[in-house]
Amino acid sequence: MSGVTDLLPYSGLILAMLLSGLLAGLVAGMFGIGGGFVVVPALAAVLSIFTAGTGADDRIMHVAIGTSLATIIVTSIRSVHAHARRGAVDFDILKTWAPYIIGGVVIGILLAKFMDGRTLKLIFGFGVLLMGLHFIFPFLARRGALADSMPTGPLRTGLGSFIGGFCALLGIGGGTPAVLLMTLSGIPIHRAVATAAGFGTLIAIPGAIGAILVGWGEEGLPPFSLGYVNLIGLVAITTMSVITAPIGVALAHNLDAARLKRVFGIYLVLTSTVMLYFAMPKLVPAVSGDEPLQAGKPATLVTASDTMERKTER
Repeated sequence: MSGVTDLLPYSGLILAMLLSGLLAGLVAGMFGIGGGFVVVPALAAVLSIFTAGTGADDRIMHVAIGTSLATIIVTSIRSVHAHARRGAVDFDILKTWAPYIIGGVVIGILLAKFMDGRTLKLIFGFGVLLMGLHFIFPFLARRGALADSMPTGPLRTGLGSFIGGFCALLGIGGGTPAVLLMTLSGIPIHRAVATAAGFGTLIAIPGAIGAILVGWGEEGLPPFSLGYVNLIGLVAITTMSVITAPIGVALAHNLDAARLKRVFGIYLVLTSTVMLYFAMPKLVPAVSGDEPLQAGKPATLVTASDTMERKTER
């Protein structure tokens, strides 16, 4: 009973996490992608509210991304298993691309360690904006195959490392870029989707482990955090997404797929816009007793933090 009692002060946080998982599961089922696009902004918003004034603001995005990667472990393994039973997963592609994907993930996690929350918001915002535009205007997907096999040699090294690092910084499973890469390489769409789930596993496992290790010992993190992985978020989101993913699949079969993807693309563009807005430094008019405003002279714009620093100096 004491364990339950300890969680009571965080009941609002748990409820918000459960709702985030519900939405992530629906999105994963409806669009055939991981829930990272939903989980990261949802976690960032929820944790920001529940840790306001604790000094953890600068590491909220790190926790949101790390927790998202941890949730993808369960969903991607479950998806790979389901696709493998139908013989749709190309394990040869996974084996040959694994070293470069994992290497990219390690680089991405280490880079994130030295970035502040604002920088990660900017990266996430621009990355999600690109994905959103891809869903709305799928011009690359319409081109058809550009090759009859997957890239090899230096091109495979570069693309694999980029996908791993890019997805680690965004907290996503890589389903969208992996499917795009494989279809452009002549892989049939159903095989590409099934194999892309394996890419998610290759990204999520080292990504989550890395998030725990690089965040170990950090002070001021949200409650019940193991490094940059929040355990409340992990359990709540994973539980709900497993339950609601089949509902999302059922909805997808009853709706127009092309229109559905455009709607999701609009959601991603809006999400990225909000994230970029909060990442930008806020500009306020500089009003002080030493520098009165003069008629016809525009006010000097400074950041809100600069204004606070001036007040503190006085």
